[in-house]
Amino acid sequence: MKRRNFLGQTVTGIAGVILVPTIVPSSVFGKNAPGNKINIGQIGCGRIGRKHDLPFVIKQDISRVIAVCELDKNRLISTKKRVIELYKKKTGQDNYIDPKMYDDYHEMLLNKDIDAVVISTPDHWHAQVAMEAALAGKHIYLQKPTSLTIAEGRVLSNIVKKSGVILQVGTQQRCYPQFRIAAELVRNGRIGKLHTVKVGIGADPSGPLAPAMPVPPTFNYDMWLGSTPLVPYTEKGVHSQTAFDRPGWMRREQFGAGMITGWGQHHYDSAAWGMDTEYTGPITVQATAEFPKSGLFDVHGNFMAKAEYANGITMYTSSVYPNGIRYEGTDGWIFVSRGNERVTDSDPIVTDDKSKPLDAGDPKILTSVIGENEIHLYKSDEQHGNWLDCIQSGKEPISPIEIGHRACTVCLITHIAMRVPGVLHWDPKAEIFLNSDLANSLLSRSQRFPYGTSYVGK
Repeated sequence: MKRRNFLGQTVTGIAGVILVPTIVPSSVFGKNAPGNKINIGQIGCGRIGRKHDLPFVIKQDISRVIAVCELDKNRLISTKKRVIELYKKKTGQDNYIDPKMYDDYHEMLLNKDIDAVVISTPDHWHAQVAMEAALAGKHIYLQKPTSLTIAEGRVLSNIVKKSGVILQVGTQQRCYPQFRIAAELVRNGRIGKLHTVKVGIGADPSGPLAPAMPVPPTFNYDMWLGSTPLVPYTEKGVHSQTAFDRPGWMRREQFGAGMITGWGQHHYDSAAWGMDTEYTGPITVQATAEFPKSGLFDVHGNFMAKAEYANGITMYTSSVYPNGIRYEGTDGWIFVSRGNERVTDSDPIVTDDKSKPLDAGDPKILTSVIGENEIHLYKSDEQHGNWLDCIQSGKEPISPIEIGHRACTVCLITHIAMRVPGVLHWDPKAEIFLNSDLANSLLSRSQRFPYGTSYVGK
């Protein structure tokens, strides 16, 4: 089915009234429901989908991955085999599942047997696929960053809220116990009045030069580019045809913003938990950054940023800080990180150093017990399992779309500040800059028809 026909069945327009398909009540997935399974479609079969999302979803007894979708035929076939292998390892059965393959997610969304989708596409496709999945009545696990621009992130959050589907943002740090404990200690005043937060995020290297290449006949490159400009294909700038390591598109501003969104949404989301700013944002932001002067990769390198909040907290972010979050208050400090997990030029890796995942100026802070009548934050052991549980119960997941949009917004306005000099004044309610037309022009991007969130429902 053509994209326009699909959209015609799901929505009449974004600017006007959104007509959402009837959402099946979560009770139909209850313990007494036939089959007692939530049928999942995996959209995007690259590194994150194969190595992270699929294994965690398949691990859950309540889920069943019945379909995979990918624009690269080789990856599509390979991922179908991976699903079969993962289920064989889990169940001991050779033919437990035979997942259906799709080369267009619109076709997948028309499959009424699919209850939910996991979106693990490149960043520039996140928001559009999630919007159309919500309009089709599918529950959604959405890899971060939530959106490529602030404008499309706002539309996505609004659509999800109206649709009633359960959307979980893939900021899985919320399920690391040390990040929750740190935020609880800060929120309950164990370091006094919080005044400063320091966030450490890495930077990407520059290079290389990469000549144009013929598009592989098994790859739908035009659709992969989606809403972004048509540019010559080169394997280094997209993804490997033989491996599933960190893809080159992650270092190209056409498709994302680099580490400021790659790791930034994790840390800004966790920091907001401790700062009690999950549903707002800073009121000023400024930044400096190094950008490559040549080569294919053009996302930011080393940087420093400062953001001020209405509650008096100042947040500094830099590539020279240790990876993690340091909360500083009038009575002490707490530092939280993933411990010995470190950022490299490829992927986060586990090292053999003895870094503490949770540390404080006074060790007694960390042994402080949070009382029954104090603030207790949402507790979950695993992001994908929490999402599936919430599909069953109808409860809000640990990382809902509005919180995800707000964390992504901090990433994106910081990225804008890297390009626009001076102190930018931000209105977190209206989601506009108050003193820069140039900065406001970067809140959205032009989109290449027929792709893009601007054309959803048109």
